[in-house]
Amino acid sequence: MTEIRTPRLLLRRWYDDDLAPMADINADPEVMRWIDDGSVRDLDDTAEDVERWEEEWDEEGFGLFAVELLASGELAGVVGLSVPEFLPEVLPAVAISWRLGSPFWGQGYASEAAHATLEFALQDRGLDRVISINRIGDDASENIIRKLGMTPERDTAHPVYGFPLRVHSIDLTEFHG
Repeated sequence: MTEIRTPRLLLRRWYDDDLAPMADINADPEVMRWIDDGSVRDLDDTAEDVERWEEEWDEEGFGLFAVELLASGELAGVVGLSVPEFLPEVLPAVAISWRLGSPFWGQGYASEAAHATLEFALQDRGLDRVISINRIGDDASENIIRKLGMTPERDTAHPVYGFPLRVHSIDLTEFHG
């Protein structure tokens, strides 16, 4: 299964038409504030991201979903699973992450999409454990992580940028779908 429906969202693989709206999301400094070094990403960067996400689907059997609003068909952003190779100390691990455009914040979409993705990881893909990595101070992501039932596992620093990170985790025995 590479498509998930929730009451308000469709989580699916990427279409060519998704590139421009995802590039708009990546070009918003508020959206990108907590991601990597906070730099915005242009259309070419976004195309490389989507290509990498699709390759991960093919190689790992999971990846980052495009998040579409069922009511309007709009692309709200991205949610999904990836191997956090940038942080070798947590490997082997699979991490859940999300990035929604600012017009879609504060409406519960990120929590809804993340919960469906976590259920997909633990029940459909047979993963025993999922982590989430966030920058300390990103309270909105921290709230979503708590709603998922994840607990803090360790604090560390980003190996390239040096800012503080918090790693959270949940395993199959702790998950309440």
